[in-house]
Amino acid sequence: MPNKKAFALRIDEKTMKAVEKWAADEFRSTNGQLEWIIHEALKKAGRLKEK
Repeated sequence: MPNKKAFALRIDEKTMKAVEKWAADEFRSTNGQLEWIIHEALKKAGRLKEK
């Protein structure tokens, strides 16, 4: 399992509620959903080095 780094994230309430709903729809935790969104955005932008 890769090392994980904790950090604080300030996000507006409307956006957070949308992420929470999306996470619930996908059977993920909110944190897991945010990780997935970031991972997919990095992959799409070509900024993620895959093994």
